[in-house]
Amino acid sequence: MLDSDLFRTLIAEASLAPSVHNIQPTRWRLLAADTVLVLEDGERRLPAADPTGHDVRLSHGAAIEGLSLACGGYGLRIARMELGDDSDEVSGLRVIARLTLGPGGAVDSLASAVAGRCSWRGRFLPAAGELQEALQRLAAAPDLLVVPAGSAVVEIAELADRAGFHFLCEDAHRRELIAWMRLSRHDPRYGRDGLNAEAMALGSVEAMGASLVLGPLFPLLKRLGLAEPLTRERSKKASGAIALFHRPLGEDPLETGRAFYRAWLSMEAQGLGACPISVLADWPVSNAALVARHPLPAGRRLVNVFRLGRVPPDAASQRARLPITELIV
Repeated sequence: MLDSDLFRTLIAEASLAPSVHNIQPTRWRLLAADTVLVLEDGERRLPAADPTGHDVRLSHGAAIEGLSLACGGYGLRIARMELGDDSDEVSGLRVIARLTLGPGGAVDSLASAVAGRCSWRGRFLPAAGELQEALQRLAAAPDLLVVPAGSAVVEIAELADRAGFHFLCEDAHRRELIAWMRLSRHDPRYGRDGLNAEAMALGSVEAMGASLVLGPLFPLLKRLGLAEPLTRERSKKASGAIALFHRPLGEDPLETGRAFYRAWLSMEAQGLGACPISVLADWPVSNAALVARHPLPAGRRLVNVFRLGRVPPDAASQRARLPITELIV
């Protein structure tokens, strides 16, 4: 069913799935013609930002959904998924799941959106009729609560700045974030992983400023009361609309990750750019405030928040990715 060439093709597409901080923690091994191991590179965890491993497991789920989407194009499907446990390891890598592939797959309606999906962290274009129509279609999605452009989005943008600054004030969290930021094109990791300047819509001068403000100058700027205003992005975050991504309480993050990727692809399929504002869901204060202001269906929890809108036509999209040779082990 699978040979090495087809396996590489499928993993190349699966690798386009999003991961927290673009850490790309998922590794793959072909055990047999119909069996694939999903593994975790434990060195790519985020002990400060994700101490429980929730977001890393969600990232594995997105990668598994990416494989499922790729399989459909070749008449294959994931027929069975067996979860690993904490004691399962292969070559020092933790086993996340064992996938059995089978025939009977079909092209997924969201598969065509995979190639174009990426985070857009710049400003969105002003609201127009087609944006409103796209938002209305998205509002029917079971996992999204859409907040159209307006005063409510401005409030959420201000809350996002508060949440972001809260985490920046935690030294371990800030250092970990900086470790995954690639702010110079001379960084050998610039096109491999993490959050590079282009992905964050930063020019060279802005990137240099960010490296100083978030790096050695942050403690002094904080004491002077300048760190908070220098890290604000509310005008950027207030452009476009907002979508609250929610899922059932108690759900395995692996399943949450699969749904997260599909929700993002549904935005891309509507011609919308999007970018998660994860801090809004991660900080209990902002999470509670959002749910109070925008109640979710019963039995659901707020997992993440997207800003979304129309991307400028000349916007460049770039995704840093590890080579396939490092993802297949």
